[in-house]
Amino acid sequence: MPMDATAVAAVLDRLVPGSGAQALAAIDQPTLVVSADRLAEACRALRDDPALGYTALLDIVGVDRQGAEPRFELSYSLLAADAPARLRVKVRLAGPEPHVGTVTGIWPSAGFLEREVWDLLGVVFDGHPDLRRLLTPDEWEGHPLRKDYPVQIGAPVRTYEPIQVTEEQFAERILKSRRVRGSGTR
Repeated sequence: MPMDATAVAAVLDRLVPGSGAQALAAIDQPTLVVSADRLAEACRALRDDPALGYTALLDIVGVDRQGAEPRFELSYSLLAADAPARLRVKVRLAGPEPHVGTVTGIWPSAGFLEREVWDLLGVVFDGHPDLRRLLTPDEWEGHPLRKDYPVQIGAPVRTYEPIQVTEEQFAERILKSRRVRGSGTR
């Protein structure tokens, strides 16, 4: 039988002293908040404790709550497949340059999820093995999901010209592609 958030928070407090685990009100699934500096330990306990067994990380979502403090909030969606049960774990991060430890050593699926949150929101995942842009071009400046990201109102629309080929070049490429496809075994 799946535990409610209060029961999970109590287990976490016992397993990870100082985790700051607190149940939050939620209408869809048990939700709790943990201390950012104890996130990795709390996640390892959630995965490894047989009473909990949250073996899968489904998603990480970041939110910029500009004007609130702490400003940033991350939500980790977990799944205990044996129960089956879901759990949302939140962590709150202050300051203009938020940092939190990576959970890639606990759930390898966090690799791309953390890269996406860093790319779009600017949350640095300390210890991440390959923290680089995922969705924006390498030369992109800033993090577009931040609420203080500059909006380009009045900027000219950027378009790219299609590759222009002559009719002869087009016909040649079509014939070449047919020869390549036709060279396979029949």
